[in-house]
Amino acid sequence: MKLFFWTLFAAGAIHFAANAQPTNVMTTNSTETATLGGGCFWCVEAIYERLPGVISATSGFAGGHTENPTYHEVCSGTTGHAEVTQIVFDPAKISYAQLLDVFWQAHDPTTLNRQGADEGTQYRSVIFYHDEKQKLAAEKSRLAAQEKFSAPIVTEIVPFKKFYPAEDYHQGYYDANSNQSYCRLVIAPKLEKLEHRKVIQEKPQTGNH
Repeated sequence: MKLFFWTLFAAGAIHFAANAQPTNVMTTNSTETATLGGGCFWCVEAIYERLPGVISATSGFAGGHTENPTYHEVCSGTTGHAEVTQIVFDPAKISYAQLLDVFWQAHDPTTLNRQGADEGTQYRSVIFYHDEKQKLAAEKSRLAAQEKFSAPIVTEIVPFKKFYPAEDYHQGYYDANSNQSYCRLVIAPKLEKLEHRKVIQEKPQTGNH
């Protein structure tokens, strides 16, 4: 469904593709990195950039076997990648556990390889942990989250290897295209729900806005 909306939106547009480069965990003394997949990365990015303490949220791909995949290659389901958002955050302002708490509220972790009408392995629910501490936190969080769902959680918890940023036009997609059909029909209701619960802020909190 997302690809259908994108095809309509992009018809006749000039394609500017970023040179995707693999990146490793961006950790300094004051920041940490989380890599999460919960369906459409436009949705996940828009949610996490609205959390105080999140420094940046970047849409991209992880967990596959193809080097430097393009968006359309990932959408074909042949590269093995998941659409993910890589989140750099300040642990003094927001913890990894809090990011995971938002993760369970931001999507349905009980649907295998699908979120709503978006279907395929690229939309799988997955947590890529960057170290043993994140792995243990993710496992603990998934166990606690299961109590809130009647169906079994199918979220994968797997080691992080490489992250490939998606093309430039995917970055900050919702904020640049909020009137586009997919944004209005799919992303906006998710944001409104989380805003109502006071989980996220109305406006992006990241430094690039």
